[in-house]
Amino acid sequence: MVLGLKSLNRKLTQTIPERVRIRTRAAMEKGADEIVAMAKSLVPVDSGDLRDSIGWTWADAPKGSIVLASSAPDRGGERITIYAGNDEAYYARWVEFGTQKNLPSPFFFPSYRALKRRVKGRITREMRKAIKEGSK
Repeated sequence: MVLGLKSLNRKLTQTIPERVRIRTRAAMEKGADEIVAMAKSLVPVDSGDLRDSIGWTWADAPKGSIVLASSAPDRGGERITIYAGNDEAYYARWVEFGTQKNLPSPFFFPSYRALKRRVKGRITREMRKAIKEGSK
């Protein structure tokens, strides 16, 4: 008979995965906040509608907006979505990529590329911390 088998099994199937999920979720939220803040600082401001429409959510993007980035869904079906635009600021893609008459003023992809490594590193570090905490 192995001593501590129930405790080990509980840690491997419940404690560690829950801690990893909580810490990963927090790291993803912080990363999304950083990307949104940088995108808002880079977007050209006329009326402010486009700047105010940039955000993130754990569900689908609001109606009328374009999805700028989205993570793969986890086991529970949750995914983080970064979006821009709404019913008033429907022109987000035209600003980002330009039109025949207007030059592009990219605001999202420079933000995403600048912060992608930092966000991925933070998520990885938080997962490792959660695994170490759960194994004690």
